Amino acid sequence: MKKSTFFSICLLTISIIIFGSCNSKENQQVPRIVIENDNSYLVQDSILIPTKDGAKIHAIVVRSSKISEPMAAILFHSVYARKTDIERAKKIADRGYISVLSYTRGKGISPDKIVPYEHEVTDVYEVIDWISKQEWSNQEVGMYGGSYVGFTQWASMKHKVHPALKTIVPSVAAAPGIAEPMENGVYQNFHYPWTHYVSNNKYLDTTLYNNGKRWGGLNMKWYETGVAYKAMDSLDGLPNKKFNNELLHPTYDDYWKSMMPYKEDFSHIDIPILSTTGYYDGGQIGSLYYLKEHYKYNKNAEHYLVIGPYTHFGAQRVPDKKIYGYEIDPVAQINITNLIFDWFDYIFKGAQKPALLKDKINYQVMGANIWGHAPALDKVANDTLTYYFSSVRSNVKFKSTYDTGNLGVNEHFTLSNKASSNNFLEQKIDFSDRGKYTWNASGGGNIVSETITIGEGFSFATEVFKEDFELNGSFHGALQVAINKKDFDCNIIWYEQTVDGKFHSLSLAFVGRASLAKDNEKRQLLIPSQKTSFPFTNVRMTSKKIKKGSRIIVVINGIKHPFSQINYGSGKDVSEETMGADAKESLQIKWFSDSFIKIPIKR
Repeated sequence: MKKSTFFSICLLTISIIIFGSCNSKENQQVPRIVIENDNSYLVQDSILIPTKDGAKIHAIVVRSSKISEPMAAILFHSVYARKTDIERAKKIADRGYISVLSYTRGKGISPDKIVPYEHEVTDVYEVIDWISKQEWSNQEVGMYGGSYVGFTQWASMKHKVHPALKTIVPSVAAAPGIAEPMENGVYQNFHYPWTHYVSNNKYLDTTLYNNGKRWGGLNMKWYETGVAYKAMDSLDGLPNKKFNNELLHPTYDDYWKSMMPYKEDFSHIDIPILSTTGYYDGGQIGSLYYLKEHYKYNKNAEHYLVIGPYTHFGAQRVPDKKIYGYEIDPVAQINITNLIFDWFDYIFKGAQKPALLKDKINYQVMGANIWGHAPALDKVANDTLTYYFSSVRSNVKFKSTYDTGNLGVNEHFTLSNKASSNNFLEQKIDFSDRGKYTWNASGGGNIVSETITIGEGFSFATEVFKEDFELNGSFHGALQVAINKKDFDCNIIWYEQTVDGKFHSLSLAFVGRASLAKDNEKRQLLIPSQKTSFPFTNVRMTSKKIKKGSRIIVVINGIKHPFSQINYGSGKDVSEETMGADAKESLQIKWFSDSFIKIPIKR
């Protein structure tokens, strides 16, 4: 044994005796010494934290042996239990913090039933409370992490902010009932296998979850047979109780509200917060929901946002330089993990605030290689372009692909400056015809492509822009529609069509349900054949330099494809509708020309 190693072990042993085992009486796991690459750690990886209702939460604590006094702790509370998590914990400890990883009840060595989402409000709060009472704690805790881990941070503050919790850094934060498993009321199929992934065993069922052939086949089988959405697990042959239970709550009801802050709950959240997300992040809806509600109910909130051309995973860690074929600007190529810990150093160690955070809203302008900064979301733009969905052809031809993959030449309709309340385009969707489906995307799934797919929908084009400008923010507006049924779902996606005819997807698509467009807590069915307004407001943000000679393209479509719930329009619970009972009459949508879209820009 090396002499230096021998002395390190001796010193560590003494520190354990002096500094304590860091456990309450019900948690008497003695830290073990781990030496790795000349770094020494005190590790406890089998802690069970008791909750007030009798559950036990598995936690891991890792401390650097160099720490001889109470320190701030960084908590990462996750449903994604991995046996390799000790490596994450060491990296946190290497940055000069006490590292605490804890899991959703039932995960890891917790003996309880695995229940995602439903207990995090109380469980995470109690984990923070436990941390604050340890001898190594200085009663200061920060939290970080993305997706579900982002959600747990918000959940912990529903009733009150624990006095020890000083900051959170939620990335691409999940928002149950708002952004998943449904988005604006429409359930998304990719959430179906997730429950199996996190609930089938104490860690993660990666073998089943990564079986893309199985899940793709299930989507197609469900689509082609036309059985009820709630029968998905019967088709699969493996029960999915969590999936079916969530289908019992198609509106934003008390089931969802109990999981995270709701309305006035945001008013007491007075700690500094840094959120990160991306223009191509499926979870952006959740991140922006929290930010908007926080500022709505707490005007003095100290809540920063960093957003750029990032995906769900890129916005949590280190973005890829190229995403879906698009090479992001050099200034966008930041290390988000480093940004997060620079933020912690600012909060806990008196370091300078990260230089990128020049204001509350920090957004990367694609194509301009710059960052923009604004004091609020509604200040990222200083002007608005308003367009109406005209039924007049634009004489602008473009290459399009159909769901069959065939290439064709199409012609946009016009995004006009004038409204027409009488003219309309009519779309017919035969739900019994499963040979084709509606789907909007850029060619090959790339952000930049020479073609777009419009399915059975319609595309609209502006005139050519005569000068450069920044497109900053989220589009919004209202579709004026009349249908022959009681409800329907639709999506809207937008592009920049450049001078060379290529299409740049500006963000992921808006997806929404007409009956929930005005109030996501109460379904309001449409009256057949009666014109009504379908507002769309909960839309992803983006930012891009729109160049002289370009156009904005908007595609609208009713939804009938294998990737999300199909709303047949009967007025029944959508999860109970079937092709056999509810597809006898085709859906007919009249898209009136006084439908409008507002596009925020900065000149």
